[in-house]
Amino acid sequence: MDFPTLRWWGSPFKISNRNDRKKMKKKIIMSVVVLLVVFVGFISCAILPRLGSLPKGKHLEEISLSPNYDGRKFQNINPTPMRTESIWKMFSQPSHGKQKPKGAIPAVNTDLFALDPQEDLLIWFGHSSCFLQLKEKRFLIDPVFSAYASPVSFANRAFEGTDTYKSEDIPDIDYLIITHDHWDHLDYNTVRELRSQTGKVICPLGVSGHFVRWGYDASDIIEMDWNDTATLDASIEIHCLPARHSSGRGLRHKKTLWASFLLKGGTQTVFVSGDSGYDTHFAEIGKRLGPIDFALLENGQYNTSWKYIHMQPEETLQAGIDLRTRLIIPMHNSKFSMSSHKWDEPLRRITAGNDTLANPQRLLTPRIGEIVLLKDTTQSFSRWWEEVE
Repeated sequence: MDFPTLRWWGSPFKISNRNDRKKMKKKIIMSVVVLLVVFVGFISCAILPRLGSLPKGKHLEEISLSPNYDGRKFQNINPTPMRTESIWKMFSQPSHGKQKPKGAIPAVNTDLFALDPQEDLLIWFGHSSCFLQLKEKRFLIDPVFSAYASPVSFANRAFEGTDTYKSEDIPDIDYLIITHDHWDHLDYNTVRELRSQTGKVICPLGVSGHFVRWGYDASDIIEMDWNDTATLDASIEIHCLPARHSSGRGLRHKKTLWASFLLKGGTQTVFVSGDSGYDTHFAEIGKRLGPIDFALLENGQYNTSWKYIHMQPEETLQAGIDLRTRLIIPMHNSKFSMSSHKWDEPLRRITAGNDTLANPQRLLTPRIGEIVLLKDTTQSFSRWWEEVE
């Protein structure tokens, strides 16, 4: 019987007898072992720290007292299926066009260190990340300055032009606000880099465990439940409010809370929806705390397969009406592709839908890095996405 000549680790290896076959078998086993060790090492060193830490011990006992915790996990106000179709049908859906732009997303390079600290303003960084100055305090909301939103750098890459701003471009901030712990809202690299620049962290119940694991002091974290209110100083208060969504960075979901927030600084109110499907909570918030000056509302990464946890653009407009808001800034778009819709569809649909309303909402659509002046009632922005291929 003739035995084939194989190449193993770059050199010929002729299988001519049983001893040679035994040697080859050992080499295969050794290679598999080496690959497993490398894989386990990669997971342990690169992935596991990014997962953070779920509530446990006394922390778990404390958050379990929340009326929004059912004994095993957090829950939404109303029944909320995570998906409405089978996983196979979800992932077999055809895309509706270019999910990523061919050209770069336009961005404005604003020097945040040179801003007038007495000016109330907002700067959007793409997706749900933004910088806010209110009553001489600086807030950073859901910052993701990595070029990806996932546990590994090769997945869910940011669009060209959207990673202009980095952690070193951010001045010292008074408050870091995190709406929930999904990868596209809580970025491991970013919050680690911002540690020395951050005064306090504000987050929903359970999320503090991630920050403590990543080097933050528990005494610097304000953890809030829905309908909690905290006074940040004499001029600003923050309300933690419901959202209709989920949470989780690994295989276990809903072990931490997700939330929206409302900031009240003097006569200015800014609402941050976080990720949320449409539900009754918008009207309830509007009735209790409205009217609202600025609403940063989720508008993107939607799909009929998960329609209860992400709003369609027309629902975003209705949420603004429910909140009794003066201005809407559509968020959660133009940086990552996390659904099957075309990259610019969220902005096209919300502006087209708004044009059909009897009483159109006032939409502000700044480029990444453009300054939105909170006290300027005349400011407007172009439909910049129409200029991108």
